[in-house]
Amino acid sequence: MVTIDSQLSAVVSLAGVSFVNVSVTVEEQSLDGPLAEVEHRLRTAAISDDMTKAVRQMYRRCRIDPTKTRPSSEALLRRVRRGDSLPRVNSIVDVCNWCSVESQIPFGLYDLDNIHPPIDFRMGREGEAYAGIRKEAIHVANRPVLVDGQGPFGNPTSDSARTMVRNATTSVLIVIFLPVEVEPARRTAVLDIVTERCVEFTGAKLEQRWGA
Repeated sequence: MVTIDSQLSAVVSLAGVSFVNVSVTVEEQSLDGPLAEVEHRLRTAAISDDMTKAVRQMYRRCRIDPTKTRPSSEALLRRVRRGDSLPRVNSIVDVCNWCSVESQIPFGLYDLDNIHPPIDFRMGREGEAYAGIRKEAIHVANRPVLVDGQGPFGNPTSDSARTMVRNATTSVLIVIFLPVEVEPARRTAVLDIVTERCVEFTGAKLEQRWGA
């Protein structure tokens, strides 16, 4: 579904899943318990940060300083460990944040109806940018970025306003940005978990799965 530029394929590996018939619910109460449990576990259990370190190294190999431009997964993990709750947006966003913070891997979530194939994953070019979600323009020159027929729309740090999930969204694309060294079994496990949770908590129907 996504073509990876050769400049990035030695550093970043992509996996993903798309769903239709998604029911986007604000304040999905069935997620309250699972999210509280993962927050508690991340604060109190002895959990390895090896994947966070691997993602940081992936950023450095892309010439990005991960202490200045944090992977979305690490931003969530730091938020939880300082005592804050995961942000609650809607059912599908909350599920993706749950899977991302738990796996320590960046996820991108996009409304498929607002994506115009083909989709490429490449280094951004001079002058390229997109409107962030509740943010100013995200400049992506010399940074890894997803691009469709209308231009750039997402990266492992920030999604775009153009392709963001809204309450009326019914079909979504989830892209998982993995260090290329991640073993196939772990990739498959992450895809299994996000697929299972999207079906359970949003009523989604699996359309396509790739990269496992």
